[in-house]
Amino acid sequence: MKKFLLASVLCVVMHAAFAQQPSNVAYEDARVRFTVIADGVIRMEYAPDGKFVDAKSLLAVEREYAPVDCRVRTGGWIELSTSRMTLRYKRGSGPFSAANLQIRSAAGADVPFVWRPGQKQTGNLKGTARTLDGFDGDELAFGYVAPYGSRLQLEDGLLATDGWTLLDDSKNYLFDGDPEWEWVEERPENGGQDWYFMAYGHDYKQALKDFTLFAGKIPLPPRYAFGFWWSRWWAYSDHEMRAMLANFERCRIPLDVLVIDTDWHHTRPGQGGWTGWTWNEELFPDYRKFLGYLGGKGLKVTLNLHPADGVKPFEAAYEAMARDLNIDPTTRKPIEWITSDKPFIRSLFRRILDPYREAGVDFWWLDWQQEQYDKRLASLSNTWWLNYIFFSQMEHRAAERPLLYHRWGGLGNHRYQIGFAGDALISWRSLAYQPYFNATASNVLYGYWSQDIGGFRGDRIDPELYVRWMQFGAFSPIMRVHSTKNEDLNKEPWCFDARYANLLHRAIADRYAMAPYIYTMARKAHDEALPLCRPMYYDSPEAAEAYDCPNQYMFGDDLLVSPVVTPMVRELSSVDVWLPEGRWYEWATGTLLEGGCRMTRRFTLEEYPVYVRAGAIVPMLADEPENLKSQYEAIRIAVFPGGESGAFDLYEDNGDDVRYEADYAVTPLRYERRGDVLSVRIGARKGHYDGMLAERRFELKVLASAWPRSVTVNGRPAEYEYEGGELALVVKIPEAACDTDQVVEVIYDEIAPEVAADLTGGLKAKIRRLADRMIDLKFRKEALITYSGELAPMGSMIEELTYHPERLEESVIRFDEDYRRLIGILDRQSMREENRFWLLQAIDWNDR
Repeated sequence: MKKFLLASVLCVVMHAAFAQQPSNVAYEDARVRFTVIADGVIRMEYAPDGKFVDAKSLLAVEREYAPVDCRVRTGGWIELSTSRMTLRYKRGSGPFSAANLQIRSAAGADVPFVWRPGQKQTGNLKGTARTLDGFDGDELAFGYVAPYGSRLQLEDGLLATDGWTLLDDSKNYLFDGDPEWEWVEERPENGGQDWYFMAYGHDYKQALKDFTLFAGKIPLPPRYAFGFWWSRWWAYSDHEMRAMLANFERCRIPLDVLVIDTDWHHTRPGQGGWTGWTWNEELFPDYRKFLGYLGGKGLKVTLNLHPADGVKPFEAAYEAMARDLNIDPTTRKPIEWITSDKPFIRSLFRRILDPYREAGVDFWWLDWQQEQYDKRLASLSNTWWLNYIFFSQMEHRAAERPLLYHRWGGLGNHRYQIGFAGDALISWRSLAYQPYFNATASNVLYGYWSQDIGGFRGDRIDPELYVRWMQFGAFSPIMRVHSTKNEDLNKEPWCFDARYANLLHRAIADRYAMAPYIYTMARKAHDEALPLCRPMYYDSPEAAEAYDCPNQYMFGDDLLVSPVVTPMVRELSSVDVWLPEGRWYEWATGTLLEGGCRMTRRFTLEEYPVYVRAGAIVPMLADEPENLKSQYEAIRIAVFPGGESGAFDLYEDNGDDVRYEADYAVTPLRYERRGDVLSVRIGARKGHYDGMLAERRFELKVLASAWPRSVTVNGRPAEYEYEGGELALVVKIPEAACDTDQVVEVIYDEIAPEVAADLTGGLKAKIRRLADRMIDLKFRKEALITYSGELAPMGSMIEELTYHPERLEESVIRFDEDYRRLIGILDRQSMREENRFWLLQAIDWNDR
């Protein structure tokens, strides 16, 4: 029997023997190299000519890795072991095959496996697709991307219930290493194999983070990207844009990004088309002044590009580009679009795009019109390479943080941020599919899909559907509306009746209120590869239900969203939701629910099913801003019921510079409940970045709170009030230096058990629904009704609690008693029977 050599080393030590190679090479001979990237990732290379690939590929852009503890055994078989797996390869046996290579999970693995080349996954959890153009849900209803009636096929993702994934990078293109601007080059055709094997069991979160060790991190988008985007395919003029923005200001609707679609350039035959590079001076007499006006409003601007047709002779920059490319401009020969042509791309930026950026265009919208593959490099995806070109060009040229808005091009495109999902049909089916589509894309780290909120193509806007879509948009990665050229598809909030207009405005306001939480979670996506919208199985991988609830998702660490995707029936929408183990606070209704089960919940149009992990802290904006350009001046710390303690580290940075990797600050937020005392600590901010505030005002908002006996801030009596509609205590914390600790102490008196239960038992929904529907009732041919007796005070319960919170206990007890006998109370009102019945149904009344 041959002797084996056993070594237990840190793989980084092996690097000393191969100074020009990537780090963590655990074994190498004339044709085989194994690199241990992480406990759960091994790179396996077979090179018949002995020439291994050290250059970056389009997939794998990182070649240096942190030390990994692995055992190496050599002999007739090479054996590498980490804490997650053991690889065995028959030494000198040629290309990898089922006969000479095996990887086995470590002993005691939660998902045991034995893998050999050629083995197929059975439980891939899927990734994403390039576009939803023409789809009604996941079925093609119009367009050109596939035959009508086709079902959308998502690409395979990085994760599978099998517990392992193999990525084959053998034929992928490489980067050429040009220090000025790396460009694509072909991989040597030597018949080699370049594989990445990932072993993770059901630790999906670790798998995603391990993927970024060789594929790169998700860049943090600038803060403004998380505000509201206005977009429409419409031939806006300078005048129209200004009038529309005046309406946004008049209605006090915040706005961060203005998307200018195709008609910014000439589109008439002989002047332009889908592709165009010259501003339409008929619509924009002086685009530089127009862009300066938008910049003065604090707005960020992106222009739509369809680059397929190259640069035609009628374009303003044609002659300059022709000279750059040694083309005789007198020939009037069109300059062909070739994505891999570096001189052409350089000239395009120099002559057209960079001057527009200098004039005030902040980033580009790469729409999709080009051919699938490059004209010179046969299998180079135009979409993939265009995304790299535009994003990396911003990295090299701008002090501002790069941002790109584009189509999905394949694995590795997570490095280029914001995705344009395409032209979905206006329908409930489309809305129902998008939560799944967004969350599942996280399985390839494509965590920032931007949907056409409200849908792109249709005959009309259904106000209820649009409200529900906007509510979903507030809890999506990017909140951007869009629609086609149709005079009946106006999505401006002021175009709707008051109820819908108010709810559309409120959805936008809710989005901005969540900005501190969302931005912190975006930083977590950068650091830990956990996108903002996540499938339920990331947190509950062993729960079968987590794989069977495609419409719901986690929104960051502490919020669970189960969107409304069907129309109301008698003023209520039904939602089937699965809540994981633990307790969850239904934010809209004020109900603390026990998890570990499925349930059906009902919501009015004003309510949206967002569930907050019991005891969570969620930082929010205390004031409604015009946009997210400025630093958050006032932060509201929302403390949710159901926990004895909670913590949140509030992340902040400059918002738009490239130094966020090191220049940032964190403010620790903590609380404890001990008996009748709630203690909340705002820790001293740590870190630094340009433009950070020296002082700040905080507010504390305690959800489902009784009226306190006393409240102090740093030991001194504090100013506080009660929000009756939210059943929330709001404490005004005086402005103070951000580098100091502050402590808020709230002391409560004991209250009746039934009142305490009411505060987390849906009382919020009862008082709000009754008040709202009593107003609506007057418009159901009951205009002359005057509510009398017990009913009138019930409709004013919000105001009663707000004005006199010291009487909260007796007010709630009286309301409860009246609510239980609501049928009798309604019988004593002078209204029609059908309206009494309607009211009971509309508030989802029961006598509990």
